[in-house]
Amino acid sequence: MNNEYGGIVARGIARSFGSVAAIRHIDFAAPPGEVTALIGPNGSGKTTLLLILASLLAPDTGTLTVGGVDPMQDAAAVRRRVGWMPDTLGVWESLTATEILTVMGSLYGMPVEERRSRAAELLAAVRLEEFADQPARVLSRGQQQRLSLARALIHDPAVLLLDEPASGLDPGSRVELRATLRSLADQGKTVVVSSHVLSELDEIADRAVFINRGESVKNQTLDEAGTQIRRYYIQAEPMQPLADALASHGVEFEMRGDSRRSEYQVMVSSTDQAAWLLRTLVMADVAITAFAPAGGALEETYMSLDTDRQ
Repeated sequence: MNNEYGGIVARGIARSFGSVAAIRHIDFAAPPGEVTALIGPNGSGKTTLLLILASLLAPDTGTLTVGGVDPMQDAAAVRRRVGWMPDTLGVWESLTATEILTVMGSLYGMPVEERRSRAAELLAAVRLEEFADQPARVLSRGQQQRLSLARALIHDPAVLLLDEPASGLDPGSRVELRATLRSLADQGKTVVVSSHVLSELDEIADRAVFINRGESVKNQTLDEAGTQIRRYYIQAEPMQPLADALASHGVEFEMRGDSRRSEYQVMVSSTDQAAWLLRTLVMADVAITAFAPAGGALEETYMSLDTDRQ
């Protein structure tokens, strides 16, 4: 079944393994030209869903198109369109980084010269040029992750599925990964990222799908996430004038922190209200030393869903 929609559209997806329902009912959409975050606690069904999107598992029920193609009708066509980077795939330790990429290129039917040039281009992009002719067993965990990303991109896929892509990466490599994924989306690719590091998803995602216990529980754009009620933390030196000022303006607050650092947490409905509160505290001569959101926009949504305790 073809579909003019170039990204991913899944409706009513369910999948069980024997008596265990890994996915009960998931609606999922990821448009081209955007990064879609897949968020949920361990065991919520994220990896099972990604395997279904990659055409490596068949759903028991539901409808799905990936890059305009139904994987149940033409799995090979879907795999030509998809780049798949699982959480742990490993490497062929005796092969060099170049050989791993060229072998993958051959599996996609790429001509010899094309896959060689593409391998060199990608190794440069993920900063592994110096390891091009080294056996993969010498690569660190983070370097293997970068090679895994290059492997997923070897055939220039229209859809990219990544499961915990930042695992094992150092801070500098995480920044580069964010820039790479944004660049791929800007090229019109459909990028789906599953990660537990919600602060990083705030930096790159355009939208998010939250799942829990095998069900999709919320779909949200980053713009929508940014307009919701947010937790802010506030610190002052000393703290008592801060407490007095908050109480005098009817602002409810909670004490948070530990023996090293105490802070008050308040709920703020908008950036305008946050600006008003900060201005009011400063005008009351409260010596504010910290005033910021307690977490990112996606983390705020995740916490409001209380998925770990549902």
